[in-house]
Amino acid sequence: MSGFSLSSEPFTLERDCQAVMVPQGETVSLPAGQIGYITQALGGSFTVYVEGNLFRIAGNDADALGKEPPPPIELASDASDADVEALVWQQLRTVFDPEIPINVVELGLVYDVSMEHPSPDQRKVYVKMTLTAPGCGMGDILVDDVRTKLELIPTVNEADVDLVFDPPWNHSMMSDAAKLETGML
Repeated sequence: MSGFSLSSEPFTLERDCQAVMVPQGETVSLPAGQIGYITQALGGSFTVYVEGNLFRIAGNDADALGKEPPPPIELASDASDADVEALVWQQLRTVFDPEIPINVVELGLVYDVSMEHPSPDQRKVYVKMTLTAPGCGMGDILVDDVRTKLELIPTVNEADVDLVFDPPWNHSMMSDAAKLETGML
C-alpha cells in the first residue's frame, strides 16, 4: 500500500524541517529540497509521504511546506470559564492521529476535561485521554500535541494530560460521524 493517493499534494521542502516518523514516533530532520506528498493536512499539522515513509510536520513548520501556519487563538478579555472550556474542546478537535483523519474527540479518546484557577488570571486544564491501542508509537506525540494546543489558549498557563487505559478504548466510543467516516456505520 502506498502512502499517497491522487489527491495527495506534492511539495518540496523550502528549508530543513523537524518531522516525526509515523508510527514510530521518532523525531528526524528532513533536509531542504526534500520532495514528497502531503497526504493529510488537518488540525494545523501535516502528514507527509517521503521516500516510502510517513512523517508528521507540526503547524509551526508549515512554511517549510509552502503553507501558512495556523492563526493565533483569540479569547475575549472577559471570557468566562465556559468560554474557555468551549475553546478547549475546539482545540482538542484539532488534534489528529497522523494515520487517521479523525480528531481525538470524535474518536472517543478524550475521557474528561476539567479546569482550575491557580491564580485569578490563569487557568490549568486537566485532560484524561487514551489511545486506540496501548502500544501506539504516536502516543507521546498525541499527548504532547494536546498539551501544546491547549497551552496556546490565552489564560491557560498549563495543561496536564493524563494518559489512561481504563476503560480500554473500543470502537463503540467513536462518535457517529467518526464511525461513518471510517465505514463502521
